[in-house]
Amino acid sequence: MPLPTIPSGNVASATAGGFEVANSCRFNYPDDPYMSKTPSSPGSQYISTFSAWIKKVSTGRYSGIFTSVYETGEFFEINFESGADSLEVRSKYSGSYVLRKITSRVFRDPSAWYHICVIIDTTDGAAEDRCKIYVNGVRETSFSTNTNPGSSQNLGLNATSYEHRVGRDEWSTPAYFDGYMAEVHWIDGTAKAVTDFGEFDDDSPTIWKPKEYTGGSYGTNGFYLDFADSGNLGDDESGNTLDLAESNLAAVDQATDTPTNNFATMNPLDNYIQNQTFAEGNLQTLSDNPSPATSTIGMTAGKWWIEAKAVSTSGSGSDYQIGIISNQVIATEDLGHYSNNYAYYYDGNSKTGNSSSSYGDSYTHGDIIGIAVNLDDNELKFYKNGTVQNSGTAISITAPASTSLGAYFFALGADANANKYTWYINFGNPIWSLSSAVADENGYGSFEYAPPSGFLALCTKNLGSDGG
Repeated sequence: MPLPTIPSGNVASATAGGFEVANSCRFNYPDDPYMSKTPSSPGSQYISTFSAWIKKVSTGRYSGIFTSVYETGEFFEINFESGADSLEVRSKYSGSYVLRKITSRVFRDPSAWYHICVIIDTTDGAAEDRCKIYVNGVRETSFSTNTNPGSSQNLGLNATSYEHRVGRDEWSTPAYFDGYMAEVHWIDGTAKAVTDFGEFDDDSPTIWKPKEYTGGSYGTNGFYLDFADSGNLGDDESGNTLDLAESNLAAVDQATDTPTNNFATMNPLDNYIQNQTFAEGNLQTLSDNPSPATSTIGMTAGKWWIEAKAVSTSGSGSDYQIGIISNQVIATEDLGHYSNNYAYYYDGNSKTGNSSSSYGDSYTHGDIIGIAVNLDDNELKFYKNGTVQNSGTAISITAPASTSLGAYFFALGADANANKYTWYINFGNPIWSLSSAVADENGYGSFEYAPPSGFLALCTKNLGSDGG
């Protein structure tokens, strides 16, 4: 089922003003990406604070967020549990768990930014306060497993023999983080307050939003990653200059999808019979089945610009489909099979209501297809490599309010055959290197071709300005 037009979960970007987060880092699980640093000087093994904003794009996958590891059986770790998608904080010392907390609730929204803050102080007199976990400013108090550390328990933090990792767990067969991270703080030797990193919005008091950290020293081995330098994503901005080494991360993994401007991605929860495979922060889809994949953000009004690049991974065919959809996918039918589905096919035809007609040029591997969705006038135009199709004559579409979902979602797919087809999707955070990198007129997004006048990137800042 498509997600709502304003994504569920925490959407700090829906409110104006305050601290703006400019960049995030995209961790693509299949690439084995992570960052690491082994301290050269000892810090506190008992007291530390971790804070990060996270957009988790897959479910059911064991996913390492932060680890301090000496060897298997001796580590401190923050992760998402496999299968359950619970948040876990755990530590083993001399082969036995001395800390293990697993949240009762789970985290499965691929459109939401979550703020995770873990505050460690094993010298605290109250056992339950020796490890405090906050999500979006609210302390977690319900756990399926709740093992608190003993008084002044050594957790293996900030030790010279322990490699500290962002985006990877402790196992010799690693599990990597899958999604986006922003504003990563590791503070050695101080148990900070969650309000040092975020605050509830004055106008929307249920919304937790980022706050500029002004809480002082990061300690001996602390670091701060803002991902502002695409050429050095592990750059430490804490003042300690403890840059982390990058593994399998590149400049293109810098993104502007952040907790203060949440961009659309593809939605793995709307994936009929699991025919689509998602990667690259849910901006890459692989399919050999016509049932379309859809976006996390729907469009109800305004003008929107989206680009997608056709890429073949196997076979010689070119049976691509791209367009918009306004019904729940309940059958293995191709895009355009139903009314209020509008598709541009690889052979140059358009399709809606299971009726095809000649529309524009054919396209194939390497071509970039632009979609201009005009819901002010209920029109749709497709572009091939920057050139509008059908001589600029728009396709008339049903008003969103008159459709079954009340909104349109970006969609794409491929015909069912022996070939597999890959799309790269760009809502403004491309996963391929652009030759031009053009923003929309509000300054958001980065596109290969300039969006037509008045058309915007599909992100929450623009939802607020355009009302869509």
